[in-house]
Amino acid sequence: MPLPKAELHLHIEGTLEPELAFELAARNSVELPYADTDALRKAYRFEDLQSFLDLYYELMAVLRTERDFEDLADAYLARAAAQGVRHAEIFFDPQAHLARGVAMGTVVEGLTRALERSEERHGVSTQLIMCFLRDESAESAMATLEAARPHLDRIVGVGLDSAEVGHPPVKFREVYEAAARLGLRRVAHAGEEGPPEYITEALDVLGVERIDHGLRCVESPELVERLVRERVPLTLCPLSNVRLRTVDVLAEHPLPAMLEAGLLCTVNSDDPAYFGGYAGDNFDAVRSALGLSEEQLRELARNSFLASFLEHDEERRARYLAEVEAYEF
Repeated sequence: MPLPKAELHLHIEGTLEPELAFELAARNSVELPYADTDALRKAYRFEDLQSFLDLYYELMAVLRTERDFEDLADAYLARAAAQGVRHAEIFFDPQAHLARGVAMGTVVEGLTRALERSEERHGVSTQLIMCFLRDESAESAMATLEAARPHLDRIVGVGLDSAEVGHPPVKFREVYEAAARLGLRRVAHAGEEGPPEYITEALDVLGVERIDHGLRCVESPELVERLVRERVPLTLCPLSNVRLRTVDVLAEHPLPAMLEAGLLCTVNSDDPAYFGGYAGDNFDAVRSALGLSEEQLRELARNSFLASFLEHDEERRARYLAEVEAYEF
């Protein structure tokens, strides 16, 4: 039985395995520019964030109907449950679908259908976080937030993802202020390829409660000190960092030093179909490559529940934390 954990940095579109991509392509009469699943899997080799994003958006063409989004989410939840995930806070990218003529309701209804039965079917509690594409305009993000209004009873928060460099958090100040007024939780990708200053900006300008990635905080001792003092969670994605060349090899990942510094680190899978592993695979990889102790792994799992948006159900959080403490390696 795997170590119980929460997954807090997971793009549902990034769980699209080649087999499901071809299945949905056939269902929706979409022609993929790959001969078969092996050829597509070979394309899952990236030079950087942008080369990944190009394929990521290309493959979204197969996602058309509520059933497609439902099948996508259900397939992820089954895999996540098998790897010890007990709670998942799932990102989705509505702008990438709206641009293709797929309505917000289609996406949310389809995902929600899988999420609503997740506890019964998979033993995984869930929450949904809507992300804005930072390489699109702030006006587009605001329009997306407006389009989501009828569905906010099923969306717990907003995030910020896609190409980071050249798109500082401040660009989305007004959108995040509007999200805050609507009572939405706020997170943002920062410090993956962008500089440490983006992390500070996400905290001070956007008012985020968690930093997604945050890897480059280690370049600023003052920032590390602040993140430790304020107990700001970081949702690290080790296998993603290697695949996107943010870290050359996993053995050089700064995770052990970050834990040693007292940072509230969590380990997540990001876009697991593309990056070679789901949540449990990431835990196994860092344990092996970085020589993490059982207590460090337990700390990462504990952090994941402490950092999750479970304030509405502290009894559930306590139950999950008790599972972590009782776990025998």
